[in-house]
Amino acid sequence: MNIKLEKSWKNILSDEFSKEYFQKLTTFVKSQYTQKTIFPHPKNIFRAFNQCPFDMVRVIIIGQDPYHGDGQAHGLCFSVPKNIKAPPSLVNIYKEIAQDIGIEMPTSGNLNSWSKQGILLLNATLTVEAHIAGSHQNKGWEKFTDSAIKLLSNKRDNLVFLLWGAYAHKKSDLIDEKKHLILKAPHPSPLSAHRGFLGCRHFSKTNKFLASKNLGEINWDIN
Repeated sequence: MNIKLEKSWKNILSDEFSKEYFQKLTTFVKSQYTQKTIFPHPKNIFRAFNQCPFDMVRVIIIGQDPYHGDGQAHGLCFSVPKNIKAPPSLVNIYKEIAQDIGIEMPTSGNLNSWSKQGILLLNATLTVEAHIAGSHQNKGWEKFTDSAIKLLSNKRDNLVFLLWGAYAHKKSDLIDEKKHLILKAPHPSPLSAHRGFLGCRHFSKTNKFLASKNLGEINWDIN
């Protein structure tokens, strides 16, 4: 696997590439792409990092693994390409933004503009086999992305971590809550959004925190 990673991330994560787990992960992922249909396209595996350099990160949203439906995954958690219908979880994210800060529901599911504003849209697992959810979990990706989260926590200040759902909540153990704002809510999936994701007001809370640190607010409107 050719690691085409943005310069600042490649530098700060350089120790990971020589570790045994990453070597095994590389071998596994390469073989999967030659034998099966794997998402996202190889050029988009590290897209979350490549569009959001280490020193530009302001907010981190953590997903579990890429969408496994045709044409959906493009390297940013919860996001889909422009002409693909927004999945149900993303629709609920949009509903909460509309309720929280009054932005009209977007027509596109592409969160590219968030990424370029310093929102790291990070899946814990960066690849998946088509139509098999969680198929590349426990192969090493989680160690790699956990390292990225820990490095952000240790080397940066005043970041906002949005942790939605029980899986993401566990990542709080990697984060220094004395330095950063951690906001937790149920997952935006239709199965759980009504249990507290809708009404969590994470988007206005994020902007209030960033403004208090003179770090500039996020424009959540992708229209």
